[in-house]
Amino acid sequence: MKAIAFVGFKKSGKTSTLEKVANELKNRGYKIAIAKSMHTNFDNKNTDTWKFKQVADYIIVKAQETDALLFEAKDINALFSIIPEVDFLLLEGFKTVKHIPKIICAKSEEEVEALNDGLAIAISGIVANNKIHQIKGLPVINALENPGKLADLIEEKAFMLPNLDCRMCGLTCYEMAKLIIRGEKSIKDCVVISSKPQVVVKVDGKELPMKDWVQELVKKTIKGMLSAMKGYKEGRKIEITINNE
Repeated sequence: MKAIAFVGFKKSGKTSTLEKVANELKNRGYKIAIAKSMHTNFDNKNTDTWKFKQVADYIIVKAQETDALLFEAKDINALFSIIPEVDFLLLEGFKTVKHIPKIICAKSEEEVEALNDGLAIAISGIVANNKIHQIKGLPVINALENPGKLADLIEEKAFMLPNLDCRMCGLTCYEMAKLIIRGEKSIKDCVVISSKPQVVVKVDGKELPMKDWVQELVKKTIKGMLSAMKGYKEGRKIEITINNE
């Protein structure tokens, strides 16, 4: 899954930019997920959802048109883990995220400078209406007039690191992300992403995509069950075939 964050201050054109890009990517046949950072609560004190939250770990809200799953994610990784497999995850907001490239949406060059943490690949939003082609070495693209150009750039440069800061590559995910954006590293230099999957599940010969935490869960569950059986040896490759006929 590739990801890109659209960051900016209020009234900078984030939503309009993201909407245009999302439509362009969708028209190209990609599967899209959008995550929005909000400053309001679904569960204000003494509302029904707030009362349910005092008891339940997860709350499912059934609305007339749009349903929702409410839960309290411990961190950004837990939040993103519930997203099904898509081609592109588009984030609106999430300025503090440091393992994903960003499109800066701004009203002025001063805002661009305040928001640029080394992860920006382009600039858009209100400032793009001024017919400026470049700010601080970053291309300025008007998404309302040319969403295809911004979508091309996202196709080429969007990525998402694991955000584990395991340092197996010798760097934090933030440090690695900046080097990838500068062209000095690639996503393949991430040891976690480049390593072989721990668990592979195939149905009718087609491999099912599994997130890291799902692989770890399946691995530990199967090993736990087999460890009590005669003939099981630690460190050996395990193969299981299930015939549903």
